[in-house]
Amino acid sequence: MNENHDPFNRSFESLEALADTISEVLHNPVTIEDDNHRLIAYSSHESQTDTARVATIIGRRVPEKVIRALWQDGIMQRIMESEEPVAISAIESVGLGDRLVMAIRKQHKILGYIWVLESDKRLGKEAFDKLKKAAHAATTKLLQLQVKKRKEEKGHEDFFWQLLTGHLSTSAEIREKAAALEIELPRLYRIIVLEFGSEIQDKQQQIEYMLTTTQRVSILFHTIKHNQLILLTGLNQRQYDKESDFGHFEYLFEQMQQRFGFSPSDGGSGSVYDDFILVERSYREALTVLRIKMQFPHETRNVYDYPTLGYYRFLPALLAENRTHPIENQCLKKLREYDSEHNGNLLHTLEVFLSSDSNVKAAAEALHVHINTLSYRLKRIGEIGGIDLDSMDQKVTVFLDFKINKLNGAPLL
Repeated sequence: MNENHDPFNRSFESLEALADTISEVLHNPVTIEDDNHRLIAYSSHESQTDTARVATIIGRRVPEKVIRALWQDGIMQRIMESEEPVAISAIESVGLGDRLVMAIRKQHKILGYIWVLESDKRLGKEAFDKLKKAAHAATTKLLQLQVKKRKEEKGHEDFFWQLLTGHLSTSAEIREKAAALEIELPRLYRIIVLEFGSEIQDKQQQIEYMLTTTQRVSILFHTIKHNQLILLTGLNQRQYDKESDFGHFEYLFEQMQQRFGFSPSDGGSGSVYDDFILVERSYREALTVLRIKMQFPHETRNVYDYPTLGYYRFLPALLAENRTHPIENQCLKKLREYDSEHNGNLLHTLEVFLSSDSNVKAAAEALHVHINTLSYRLKRIGEIGGIDLDSMDQKVTVFLDFKINKLNGAPLL
């Protein structure tokens, strides 16, 4: 081939044709990926290869363990920051051979990557210039793919919001809409809402990168609302039987923090359902989990999904009933008035005692008082408040009123 001829200074009918041309020019196998490491095209070059390339072609995306290794070794950071090709030494632990990689860019935005496996010929400085030209030739094709992808994602997001808001009224209508969008609905699903400390619209590209590259969680839909990331995740029966909380999401949070410097501050999951007419319910349940966790952070610090909230999931309904038909708990009223007049703390003592499962020793330790002091206070609580602390019914009633007041934002005193 003429050295002065630029083989990339022309239009290509497809990215497959471009991949084949790069392979012919550099005499090595080539893969082209999008910005989230999904395989777009690969050369038909038949030669020695490595397991990472084989797995990428079979799975149509780069294996998660390879992506993780590239980040851990600082390689992805170099690739994303460099406007020049980056030479990568083999990482044998994940089956990755020596490579030359070039990020495909439009101004400062990364559209994808070209990877050249050095299996047949070692690549020198001359290959760097050729690969830069190849990346420039790929830009238009990838921009076209991104426009198409965004249109598909917009259709998927609109469908997702219709599910979240209960806009679709029958299961048949949902299945028909999914079929029109060529979406295969999982048998089981749940809604997860991840909450961040601030608005995340400007972090959408990094979030989509994490959601797309993780292969531990099946995420069918996602959308952003202010500081919340809303996900619909599919589950198989085995996952449903084993998992009651976020499971692999802890790994996702850790990787997000390490790679991009931010991660969710909290999260909540709705129940698992098999009928997509119930997506709105699962969404509302996930929001309830977040609301309860905000009001009761200590009590629910290890709770993430709606079913494991226990009696806390009934508190919003009890609060709504109390607002419609307000009835003040006379025991709490009397204790509140007594504390106000005598600068006492009987109300707080009662709350700690009930929260300690009526265990005098545990409550005394939590209050930092002697057991005899607590016993005296409990006697006074019974006398002043008119409550029988040996009655489970009375204690449960008062305990729930404490929780409802807290959910309502009402102070104890």
